[in-house]
Amino acid sequence: MGPRIKLHTTALAMTLLFLTSFLFSASAGSVAGGSDVNPDENDVPFSILDRTAPSQDSTTWTLTIEMDDEPKQNGTKFEITTQICLNSGVCDPPVLMKPKDDTSSGIYSVSLKPPSDHSYVNWRVKAVYSDSSSDVYPYGDWYKTWSTCWYSDGEYGGIHSTGGGCDVPSALEDEKGLLPFASATAVICVLVAASVVYSRR
Repeated sequence: MGPRIKLHTTALAMTLLFLTSFLFSASAGSVAGGSDVNPDENDVPFSILDRTAPSQDSTTWTLTIEMDDEPKQNGTKFEITTQICLNSGVCDPPVLMKPKDDTSSGIYSVSLKPPSDHSYVNWRVKAVYSDSSSDVYPYGDWYKTWSTCWYSDGEYGGIHSTGGGCDVPSALEDEKGLLPFASATAVICVLVAASVVYSRR
């Protein structure tokens, strides 16, 4: 009976340790709200060619990086993982992204559409070498792009923050702004065409 109790206690302790580390990882990014976490290009085997900042609800977020020459010549491959975290404090499971284009040139580009009320986009890069060994950048943590409206440490921030919440415009707002003009133009064209046809009769 003793060994069985000891085994159950060990399993419970390991489970609690795992859950604690997960919760810490999910909430650690909220310490410095609004401050993006970016790689130091002197410490990583890649450079950022393009990154959407800040990220915005329901609007495409893109990250494009280029591998340095040395790892490119050594047969290194990259894997990019992302994670979305919401203003509620909940983070989605990490997602291994599929690059949009051929990566033989050493350029890796991924994109996603963050959901409504997201706080930030986490991302990291895994370098897999020709001998199957690997390194993760950053190790045990994430690079981070904050959204246009984030909640951290009891307050909202970002360009679409209202102080007590978020007012993020729709991704199609600009297009909607053109609709009344387009509709009016179409109506005028139809009326002109109809009057021409009527006058010819």
